[in-house]
Amino acid sequence: MTAPEIVFVGDDALAAKTGDGGVRNALAASLRASGTWRDVVPGKQEVTVQFNPLTLPPAVAFERLTEQCQFIPGDADMSARHVSLSMRADEASAPDLARLAGENGLSQSAFLQRILASPLTVDMMGFTAGFAYVAGVDPALSAARLDVPRQRVPAGSVGLISGQLGLYALAGPAGWPIIGRIAQPLFDAQSTAPFTLEAGMRISLRIEG
Repeated sequence: MTAPEIVFVGDDALAAKTGDGGVRNALAASLRASGTWRDVVPGKQEVTVQFNPLTLPPAVAFERLTEQCQFIPGDADMSARHVSLSMRADEASAPDLARLAGENGLSQSAFLQRILASPLTVDMMGFTAGFAYVAGVDPALSAARLDVPRQRVPAGSVGLISGQLGLYALAGPAGWPIIGRIAQPLFDAQSTAPFTLEAGMRISLRIEG
């Protein structure tokens, strides 16, 4: 792959524009391991790094990131990280499942099977702590955001909009239709790595019961 374009994002951050794909997460892991950056955040099209301009002048930071992006590791190691999760799909856990299945002309079982058979990967961690954007959902399935978001859904809720799932590690507001709930905790406050899911991780889903 061609080395990504690098641009400044304010006075203390740089973004490497990588485009779509697992390379973003592989590069982010490599940059974290370098120990150079205060923070490394993969986005939808780029990896952003933050630095301390008092100890790492911006011009030097630009050169350092340029050097580190000359070799972008493959995503084989990232794809090796895999988690298998059980999902409840009863009416209480999946309040929008019946409606979405009907809108797609499918039974609930057939609708869920399309999702279970999809190659699911955590694309990025999102708008609240532990929220995982999961790519790879069968593109034939159509689902739109709710007109009126829910004020609170339980931890573990599984949302769906066209093309992706949203896994809520913590309870909170939700604008995505909810089609299930993960049975295992996705957050453990006592763990050194409290959130189960990470960008780049492969997910296998199965229906509980």
